[in-house]
Amino acid sequence: MTEEFKVNGEDLVRKIKELIHEGNVRRISIRQDDKTMLEIPVTWAAVGAVIAPVFAAVGALAALVTECTIVVEKKDE
Repeated sequence: MTEEFKVNGEDLVRKIKELIHEGNVRRISIRQDDKTMLEIPVTWAAVGAVIAPVFAAVGALAALVTECTIVVEKKDE
């Protein structure tokens, strides 16, 4: 099951954090137009030591994009 969210660069980090805290997310992809800019397996992000670099990468990407699409792959419930 997938969902898509269109966000601007300012809201990108906030939305990613929100999605990770939901807990039923398997993978998050950040796309601009048809190009995948970043793909995050959320099982990695769940590990505390890995989450800070993930947010740093998302923050750097947010500074570069004006609008993007977040594609969220969720676990079947």
